[in-house]
Amino acid sequence: MRHLPPLNALRIFEVAARTSSYAEAGAELGLTHGAVSRQIATLESWLGQRLFTRQGRRMVATPAAQAFAAEVGLSFDRLMLAAEACGRPGARRILRVSAPTSFAMRWLIPRLGGYHADHPQVEVVVTTVSTVLEELRGGVDVAIRRGVAHADAWSQHHVVPVLDNVDTLIMSPALFRQRPILAPADIAAHTLLASETRAGDWSRWLEAAGVPHLAGLPRQRFDHFFVTRQAVEDGLGIGIGPLPMLALDIANNRLMAPLPEIQVQRTGYVAIFPQQADGGNLLHGFVDWLAAQRDLS
Repeated sequence: MRHLPPLNALRIFEVAARTSSYAEAGAELGLTHGAVSRQIATLESWLGQRLFTRQGRRMVATPAAQAFAAEVGLSFDRLMLAAEACGRPGARRILRVSAPTSFAMRWLIPRLGGYHADHPQVEVVVTTVSTVLEELRGGVDVAIRRGVAHADAWSQHHVVPVLDNVDTLIMSPALFRQRPILAPADIAAHTLLASETRAGDWSRWLEAAGVPHLAGLPRQRFDHFFVTRQAVEDGLGIGIGPLPMLALDIANNRLMAPLPEIQVQRTGYVAIFPQQADGGNLLHGFVDWLAAQRDLS
C-alpha cells in the first residue's frame, strides 16, 4: 500500500502555500483559520518538519515547502483531469488560467467572448499575478508568463509562444490634440509616466529614439503598469506601452501611439501547461486558440 500523507491536509496546504495566508486559504476553502492551522500542523507532524514561517502577519511557506506545494498542485491538476476524463463527456469544464494583470485586462479578457462563443461547454476562470516573474503554482491549468519557449525553460511543461511584445510611446488622443508629439524632441513638453514593474522602459525607448539626454524630464512613477496605462488614458502624461497588447485600446481611441516607428523589442509571452495534462485535449485547444489570437491582433 502507498504510504501517503493525509490528502485533505495536502489540499489545504497547497492553498495556504499559494496564498501565503491561513485566513485567505480558509476563505477560499470555506474553513476557519483554526481548521487550516490544525491541518497544516497535522501535515508538518507527518513530514517531521516545519512548512511555514511567520513574516509579519502572513504565514509564508519555506523554500522546501514551496517546491513541495508546486508538485502537490501539479498532482491535483493531473488527478482532476483524470477524473474529468472518466466523467461525463458533455459536462461543463472549468479551465483555470493564470496571467499577469495587464495581460489579462488588456489582451486576454477582451477576447474571451469569442472563445466562449465557440466553446460554450467551457468556463474560463482567470486569476492574475502582479508580475510576469511570478513562479508557477498549482491550482491552474494554463499559466501565461513572459519568457522564451525552449525546452529547459520550465521542466515538465509544454511552453508555447502566444504573443510577441514591443514597446512604443503611448498617450491619450486628447493630450495629443493639446500638445502633439510629432518628433522625439516633442516629449520635452510632457510628464513621463513610469511603472515600478517595468523598470528601464523609458531609458530603452529614449535610447532608441536618439534622445537619451531627455531622461531628466519630470517623471511620475506608479507601482504597476495597469495603473500607469490608466494614468496615460486620463491624460496625466505620456508612457511606454506594449504592442500588440494595447491594440484594442488604440483601435477604440482610448490611447494612441504618436511615434509607432520607434519600437523596443521585449521578451514576449508564453503559455505554460503540464506535459501530462489534458487527455481530452482541452488545454492544447485553448493554447492553440491563444496563439491564433496573436495573428489577429
